[in-house]
Amino acid sequence: MSTEILINVTPRETRSALLENGVLQEIYIERRNHLGMVGNIYKGKVSRVLPGMQAAFVDIGLERAAFLHASDIVPQEAREEIECDQETPLITELVSDGQELLVQVVKDPLGTKGARLTMQVSIPSRYLVFMPQVQCMGVSQRIEEEEERERLRGVIQQATAAGGYGGFIVRTAGEWIPDEDLLHEAKLLYKIWESIREEGKKQKARTLVHRDLPLEQRIIRDQLKDSVERVRIDSRRTWEECRDFTARFNPELASRVEYYPGECPIFDLHSVEDEIQKALQRKVPLKSGGYLIIDQTEAMTTIDVNTGSFVGHHNLEETIFKTNLEATQAIARQLRLRNLGGIIILDLIDMEDEQHRQQVMRSLQKFLDLDHARTHISTVSALGLIEMTRKRTRESLEHVLCETCPTCEGRGFLKTAETVCYEIFREIIRESRQYEDSREFLVLAAQDITDLLLDEESTSLAELEEFIGKPVRLQVETFYTTEQFDVVPV
Repeated sequence: MSTEILINVTPRETRSALLENGVLQEIYIERRNHLGMVGNIYKGKVSRVLPGMQAAFVDIGLERAAFLHASDIVPQEAREEIECDQETPLITELVSDGQELLVQVVKDPLGTKGARLTMQVSIPSRYLVFMPQVQCMGVSQRIEEEEERERLRGVIQQATAAGGYGGFIVRTAGEWIPDEDLLHEAKLLYKIWESIREEGKKQKARTLVHRDLPLEQRIIRDQLKDSVERVRIDSRRTWEECRDFTARFNPELASRVEYYPGECPIFDLHSVEDEIQKALQRKVPLKSGGYLIIDQTEAMTTIDVNTGSFVGHHNLEETIFKTNLEATQAIARQLRLRNLGGIIILDLIDMEDEQHRQQVMRSLQKFLDLDHARTHISTVSALGLIEMTRKRTRESLEHVLCETCPTCEGRGFLKTAETVCYEIFREIIRESRQYEDSREFLVLAAQDITDLLLDEESTSLAELEEFIGKPVRLQVETFYTTEQFDVVPV
């Protein structure tokens, strides 16, 4: 599989696109005035302790206080392969109001929710993740060969013994890396942590102590591996910085970081802009003629699979099976592309053949295994729905690029003009009973509402005037939406 990374840099925005076989799979966006906070380390101050939630709100200098759960204070489960049997003490035994803490952001603020924090600091590098407060070790689950896993465990044991504290996780990129390279990186991580800790002692509360790397360097650190053919950057300055960064930490791949000087925008060259626009649409067409409907809500994301115009060639069961099979690949791609996280419900087309159901589930799991984010598929529900979760650390593509519609307030629909007219009639009757001394009523409404009242609903308006015994005057308000109106007694 051919993999390529494109990085587009402008003065106020940096975007990175991950292409597999020429098809956009992931998009990352970072804007100067909305920098991501995941990985940043702050010196915070406890503003409120909530015993009923086993959590505390911590002020780290942001608009909204951040959330710190008790399980993120005491090491309970460092990462996927780390096992600890400690019981979590009460939050009141761990922190108190006004206490200053060194915390790390693990989730950006999402919607109305503040950032999610942890005191179990982790510092990632190319091959390792260092956890100063956790006396455990782990190896990425993507490294499958047991002999190699044992070697890596021995290396990080040696690194921990030399450092005297903390624990390490070997990332997937650390597979087959020589012992001396891993030990050298571990020493660097110890030095970085010591500098962070010293800086934390100097700084006042509610301040940033350590900022994670900028987007382009994080992408190179986390995603530049042997399978990536090249990284193309359209900014000379950024390319020089990334080239030097790669030469220091991953010199054997430094030649793959290239500068793109072309006149055609780099994202247009690979149709990335078009794919981003498609990723904001609710309907996703499939090659066979079927389609997906993706609805993102605050509670969960639902994905519905439909056969559409695909009629198949043999029988209904075969048509449904092929549509579901094709949908699994499209679903996995859309989850990565749109960065959908949290609870996800998949409504595949019902299949009667048990073998077909198993094949579809295997196909879905196969494509989800390519995802960098951790996913978990639960059993099929009694209603035939597939329930799954995907780890969420940053906002989805839709939330980054879009805002709630001011007209419909995110509902996705509006009241009909006829409905609004009848609401106006009811409001006039209500006002006529409250303001009996008024001479007439003035209705302020949008142009389409006024037109309807003067045309199709003119008879109803006349009957209303006769009913209340007072005239009703209409006035167009240019800036009113269809649902907005005012009834003013004069």
